[in-house]
Amino acid sequence: MFHALADATRRDILIRVIRAGQSVSELARLYPMSFAAVQKHVAVLERAALVSKTRRGREQIVNGEVETLRRVSLLLDAYAEIWRQRADRITAILDEE
Repeated sequence: MFHALADATRRDILIRVIRAGQSVSELARLYPMSFAAVQKHVAVLERAALVSKTRRGREQIVNGEVETLRRVSLLLDAYAEIWRQRADRITAILDEE
């Protein structure tokens, strides 16, 4: 998941397909790279379950998986709370001394 989101192009693709599903061809026209390169980016997002593809005629339509993003958000919120608690404990220890 984090590997998939580490790339700026993949993050941009994800934002676009969450707003509205787009074909891989439509996505490929938006970036200064080959169709195959865009397909590879979509495949990385798909393996991370951040997007899914459905067939519409000859086209593959890419859609964002909102439920996966919701779960990622909950996970990151939990990690943020852990770090806040650790920072609070460090502050308390330093205040004691």
